[in-house]
Amino acid sequence: METHLAPEFAGTAEGLEAAAILRTCVHCGFCTATCPTYQLLGDELDGPRGRIYLLKQVFEGQAPSRITQLHLDRCLTCRSCETTCPSGVQYGRLADLGRAVIEAQVDRPLQQRILRRLLRAVVPYPRRFGALLTVARLFAPVLPAPLRRKVPPRRPAGAWPAPGGTRQMLVLEGCAQSAATPLTNAAAARVLARLGIGLVRASGAGCCGALSQHLAAEAEALDAMRRNIDAWWPHIEAGAEAIVITASGCGAQVKDYGALLRHDPVYADKAARVSALARDLSEILAATDLAPLGNPGQGRRIAFQTPCTLQHAQRLGGVVEPILKRAGYELTPVRDGHLCCGSAGTYSILQPQLAERLRENKLAALVEGDPELIATANIGCQLHLEAGADRPVRHWIELLDAVPG
Repeated sequence: METHLAPEFAGTAEGLEAAAILRTCVHCGFCTATCPTYQLLGDELDGPRGRIYLLKQVFEGQAPSRITQLHLDRCLTCRSCETTCPSGVQYGRLADLGRAVIEAQVDRPLQQRILRRLLRAVVPYPRRFGALLTVARLFAPVLPAPLRRKVPPRRPAGAWPAPGGTRQMLVLEGCAQSAATPLTNAAAARVLARLGIGLVRASGAGCCGALSQHLAAEAEALDAMRRNIDAWWPHIEAGAEAIVITASGCGAQVKDYGALLRHDPVYADKAARVSALARDLSEILAATDLAPLGNPGQGRRIAFQTPCTLQHAQRLGGVVEPILKRAGYELTPVRDGHLCCGSAGTYSILQPQLAERLRENKLAALVEGDPELIATANIGCQLHLEAGADRPVRHWIELLDAVPG
């Protein structure tokens, strides 16, 4: 796609990056076929190709409007379009670049500004988010049913094994997951310990930065990344084999640290090293003998929901399912597995109507095979699906942490 940057973008790293992405697009339209919001709304501007045209106009100097912003807000950044695209357009990165520019030029209504600021001030901080969850659980019995369903139940983490084994790996504790579902990382630590791998928590690490990144607060996101690098670096220098990430959304972000910090003279090399070491938990278990775990599945029927950040961002679709099968679980078929569930980070809060429609469609597909429970690989998907599901929704590692059969 021919692109002519406006003077204010021509000499900037962001403008040059956006132009390089725009020029790879051949506007073929394949992406619209797999875009969840285009399927729901049927508007060209609510599909990747239309949004790319809008972003092209912005970077060529046309002033964006609230309408431009609205079409970008409706985008899930699920990156299904990237999986479909024959030209390799990095749409997710282009959307982030465009959002930052539009956010600086278009004033949001006060209510939206407050909500977005609250999300950035609470969710990335486990203590703050945990305190909010405590209050929500306390008042859950008197909350309206739609709100009550959004409050996750307590999931005690259980014992965390002491680091041992012949292999040592770091773990991203994260923010929302560590407060809402501490069981996830604890289960991962117990499973890996049985496989001879010690999982180490690094003091000072926290949110991966994805929430701020996708809410156009890039400086805030970069600070979160630098903090994590500083916390992990002594362990990396001591020989940590990998950085294990159990939330696929966080994994997608950490694997991008090298690209996002490549212009930082202090952190560029360290960020590249961190990205090279980042592994989704499934990548570790897929390459490991699981015999010590026994057969916890014993033929139980489950449905696995592959998060967009696992299949489209990390390109790890189809990696978890064989692991679950090796553990004895029977997986039911899932129609339209490439489509987003509607969670998408803060999307389910900022775009609740679209998110609920996407969740209804996803749950209908997941339960068609009548599974006993639904498994997933991302905290956002887990909480979002759980709020509307008629059966348990769990992180898949919990199923391997079960007592062997």
